[in-house]
Amino acid sequence: MSVTLHWFLPSHGDGRSVVDRPHTTPDRANTPRTPTLAYLTQVARAAEHNGFTGMLTPTGSWCQDAWLSTAALLQSTERIKFLVAFRPGSVTPTLAAQQAVTYQNLSGGRLLLNVVTGGDPVEQRRFGDWLDKEQRYKRTDEFLHIVREVWSGKPVDFDGEHYQVRDASIFDVPDPVPPVYFGGSSPAALPVAARRADVHLTWGEPPAAVVAKVETLRGLADARAGGCGSGCARMW
Repeated sequence: MSVTLHWFLPSHGDGRSVVDRPHTTPDRANTPRTPTLAYLTQVARAAEHNGFTGMLTPTGSWCQDAWLSTAALLQSTERIKFLVAFRPGSVTPTLAAQQAVTYQNLSGGRLLLNVVTGGDPVEQRRFGDWLDKEQRYKRTDEFLHIVREVWSGKPVDFDGEHYQVRDASIFDVPDPVPPVYFGGSSPAALPVAARRADVHLTWGEPPAAVVAKVETLRGLADARAGGCGSGCARMW
């Protein structure tokens, strides 16, 4: 199995330690390095120069928008890809599909999508999202179904619990189709990952816990695809 290495885009600020800028307690007054375009460009160029495949970007009220900040870096980089994080509840599936196609066209295929269903109720409500965890994953499942269907180039009609679309379509199909990265380890999350994701993200966990998660995902994907092959999400 090959190893693919990604770096992190500090769009919330940066420091000498990973604990300098924790996600949950931002303190911009004491940020050693603010996320200016000049600084983010320096980081992205350094990651590209040192051979990293891509850069993970965060999403939330505590950082800059991932779509805009990474798009601003396209002209200053040549090869590195950007793993753009976003929440399905904050954008419609047809618009997300359009944004992805636009990004692929303008970047020469350098988009990776990190779908973040969201786990902090306080943070979710800042964006007007009041669904509970189970409902958020059901919404994500519908969202990704519509996005992938729209990417196929055929008009989409869909009636779900959270989304209803008619003749959903966009101006072009993505080339290539951006891989979908997906996080979540709960019973509500894993079936969605098996159905919709290309790569499953996991925290640094004890090996036994990761093994159990991989086996569960493989079983779910196996049941869906009739055999574990291209239908099984890769683990990160």
